[in-house]
Parts: sequence; structure tokens; C-alpha cells
Amino acid sequence: MSKTDISPISPRSIGEEGLPATYWRGLMIVVLLLGLAWINLSRVTDASLMGQDVEAPKAGFLAPDFRLTSLEDGSVRLSDLRGKPVILNFWATWCPPCRREMPALEAIWQRYGRGGVLVLGIDEGEQASVVARFAREQVGTTFPLLLDRQQEVGARYNVRAIPTTVFVDPSGRIQDIVVGGPLDEAALLGGVNKITAGP
Repeated sequence: MSKTDISPISPRSIGEEGLPATYWRGLMIVVLLLGLAWINLSRVTDASLMGQDVEAPKAGFLAPDFRLTSLEDGSVRLSDLRGKPVILNFWATWCPPCRREMPALEAIWQRYGRGGVLVLGIDEGEQASVVARFAREQVGTTFPLLLDRQQEVGARYNVRAIPTTVFVDPSGRIQDIVVGGPLDEAALLGGVNKITAGP
């Protein structure tokens, strides 16, 4: 054989441990795609895994049930209140509009609470001591204040801003949701009329 009969072998691209670089590129693409699929699947909520409806509640929907601890060391379960109109007010002590609407909520509670309209203040994410001090020193609320420490109830109600006020009729159906505030007594009275009106 002459030197002209020998063709040089073109060096192929070699990666780690002698494997072709295309192998490693392909493996990295597969790992990347699996990682993206994992991230996408991890967004599935517990509620959807259990077959529950995860659509945000709105007027006409049954109000999602919950059980929360109150400042008075008891707990409140919404489904136990069926047969009574309920105002749910999602709030926090650091929220200026929430603070400004507390007196109007207290006035509705004082005016209609004995007649069966329940006002429940649901604090989003704060410790009991902070909420208790605020309620006692700042506004003197007497309606029940509930603690949604992990904001799970707020998430079930799709609360994206506070204050958010939800008006629930005696059958447990949402009649109105008001995002933002502060609501004055007249606006709250409009909601009360929606949840106390007969069929």
C-alpha cells in the first residue's frame, strides 16, 4: 500500500470517557426536557389531584368550606353556619383600606348580628398576637376574627388583593364578591340586602 492509498481517519468529536459529544448533547436535552416536565407537573394543586373543582368561586357558586381558628381559641367551620347569611372579610392589620373599613364592618355586626347576619374577619397570614393587639387597641372589633395563617382559605377563594369581601346567603351560595375597599356602611348594607332577601 502506498501512502496515497491510505485515507486519514477524520477525528470525531469525542466527549467524556470517549463517547461522542452528540451522545452527551442528546442526554442533556433529555434531562432538560424531563426537568421541564417535572416543573410543569409540580404546579398541579392538591385540590385538582383530589378531583375538586379548582375554578375561582364567584357569585352563584357554593362558598368553599373551611375551618379556621378564631382569636377566642375556638374554631369556626363555614358549613356549620348554613341557614345564616355570612359576610367574609379577608384582611390584614398592615392593610390601610382594611383598617379603614373595620368600623363599618363593626357597625353592620352591631346592627344585624343579633338578627343572624354573621360577620367573619379572616386575617391573612398574621400571628394571633398581632391580630389580637390590633383588634383590641386600634378598632375595638367584637365580631369574630379568624386566622388564616397559611393563607389556604384565601387561596380557595382566589383572594388576590385585600380587602376582599364575600357575601354568602343562608343556602351557602356566594351572592357577591367585592375586591378592594374600604367599603363603607352603605356598601356593606347593599351586600347584606343581597344575602338576606327572600327567594
